[in-house]
Amino acid sequence: MARNTFIRNTTSHWVWLGLALVVLLADQFTKVLIVSSYPLGEGFAVTSFFNIVRVHNEGAAFSFLASAGGWQRWFFTGLGVVAAAVMVWMLKKHPGQKLFGFAIACILGGAIGNVIDRVLYGYVVDFLDFHHAGIHFPAFNLADSGITLGAACLILDEVLRVRRGP
Repeated sequence: MARNTFIRNTTSHWVWLGLALVVLLADQFTKVLIVSSYPLGEGFAVTSFFNIVRVHNEGAAFSFLASAGGWQRWFFTGLGVVAAAVMVWMLKKHPGQKLFGFAIACILGGAIGNVIDRVLYGYVVDFLDFHHAGIHFPAFNLADSGITLGAACLILDEVLRVRRGP
């Protein structure tokens, strides 16, 4: 038998949960800075295409269901909690899959960050505002960035897995 057959991958799910915690703490820290520094709708221009501005999102991505009457707060909170539980289970089940673990950890940290906002405020605090020629991309935050990075890594992980074959 090959020597590597007996070498066990010792990456623990705690590594991935630690990364999720880093994403969560960075997200919450930046949101506290924004909330304590700027009233709603105010901020400052960083470059000709990027602003820091305090925005509240009562819906989901791109303000989906933002004006649904309030039920969406608890729906998205519950969805986030269930998704977080599933992601923790996935990390425990597959801790040695590095790209997969990284992806899930980024998504987990971001999801919990946005759930915390929904529970504390009833909305998600967004503040990163990119724009060009008067057209603004919907504002987002570090939690959303973690979720997006994680989703891209999940896609890459799946493409690489399919290329490797069974």
